[in-house]
Amino acid sequence: MAPTSDTDSASDTYDVIVIGAGPVGENVADYAIRGSDRTAVLIEHELVGGECSYWACMPSKALLGPGAALAAARGLPGARERVGDEHPDRDAVFGWRDAMTHRRDDGSQVDWARGAGLDVVRGHGRISAERTVTVGDRTLHAREAVVIATGSTASIPPIPGLREAFPWTSRDATNIAEVPDRVVVLGGGVVACEAATWLADLGVREITMLVRGDRLLPKTEPFAGELIADGLRSAGVDIRFGTTIGSVDRPDAADTGYGRIHGGTATIGLVTADGEPAGELVVDEVLVAAGRAPASTDVGLDVVGLEARGPVEVDDSLTVPGHPWLYAVGDVNGRVALTHMGKYQARVAGDVIAARAEGKDLSGSRFRATSDHGAVPQVVFTRPELAAVGRTEEEARADGVDVEVVAADIAVAGSAVLREDYRGRAQLIIDRARDVIVGATFVGSGVEELVHSATVAVVGEVPLEKLWHAVPSYPTVSEIWLRLLEQRRV
Repeated sequence: MAPTSDTDSASDTYDVIVIGAGPVGENVADYAIRGSDRTAVLIEHELVGGECSYWACMPSKALLGPGAALAAARGLPGARERVGDEHPDRDAVFGWRDAMTHRRDDGSQVDWARGAGLDVVRGHGRISAERTVTVGDRTLHAREAVVIATGSTASIPPIPGLREAFPWTSRDATNIAEVPDRVVVLGGGVVACEAATWLADLGVREITMLVRGDRLLPKTEPFAGELIADGLRSAGVDIRFGTTIGSVDRPDAADTGYGRIHGGTATIGLVTADGEPAGELVVDEVLVAAGRAPASTDVGLDVVGLEARGPVEVDDSLTVPGHPWLYAVGDVNGRVALTHMGKYQARVAGDVIAARAEGKDLSGSRFRATSDHGAVPQVVFTRPELAAVGRTEEEARADGVDVEVVAADIAVAGSAVLREDYRGRAQLIIDRARDVIVGATFVGSGVEELVHSATVAVVGEVPLEKLWHAVPSYPTVSEIWLRLLEQRRV
């Protein structure tokens, strides 16, 4: 449903004003007023529910699910013979994706907001003075707080001809409506790897990933990127490291809408990371997955003396230093660009706003977003999956930790019965001095459900001597915990 100019209240004064009504904005508003007589308003210029609901997390996982189900079936005798080598049914996959995104109709999200006591104002919100936000010709005032929750936008590098070629960004890839025959993917991060996975599932004949660096997912452990690269190659993806786009020529480019092929063929001039020519590619579509930038350039930060672009700096209470009425949560603050971490920050900020409004003490740990520092969990839904939390070995050493690394292939009864050709690996990063885990990485089928136990161990600083008594159920992939701990048994 296209946004309208409706407003749900004639009031111009609220306790809390939130600019951005994605899951992060929704959560901070809800937590700030829940169980009280305080008021809050959400301002949204696109769809209530935000990037995650319509263009990121939900549609991407819906696109990945059918291929993953078929791959799981092909991993076991008896099921393999039934499913064969067929790709998922495109129309059915698109229908499932559209059902998960409500076909970009935000009516149910608006209903939720109203039910939670939140007003909704459609339009672009901009700070126009302290505790004041302007939306069109309307000016809103905040008694307690203004929260910036505007998220981030896809970055398009300044490559000659690239922007003029109307390349796909993540929004096009997740809302794919026409399947190109040949695609080049620029980037080697999470969006690039997941998109390459579902594009292969959907039957794209040629997928070429151009990665400026020397590995995929460079912020994770090296073995994780290697295993995921192996999985993509087995699906037919051509990965070219040390290579990027030097130029794009697409004379028939046209903005045909989300997920539709944007014109005629594109000729891609390739260059090495050093800028040397590396040949050409002719493709039907270009997907740019080269990072995201905080959406902070037009929210009025300059009006209150802040930098009008880049991440909005905050402390652990998510408050902008020097502006006790102003908060920034989620991607826009540049701390962690993950929906679940943005929602975590929103819960902390909402509690802080509520406590300040009620004159309560803020010394408790619930009022500080400490998990942003060294306890961030993440899952990458490639094949195999990657699940990780906390520091990598490199990060831990850089932080001065006396590191012990414990690693093992995932070869347990649980993985053997999960699929015949199971391949995976797990690694723990241990602070030797404190005998606690500060990082964990798992790669393999079914590991996405292992990461929360690792997160609890990291956040809770559970001694490994204590973890020895956390017995994994048999036969599950969780048995890898026992194999890892056995390596330290003396």
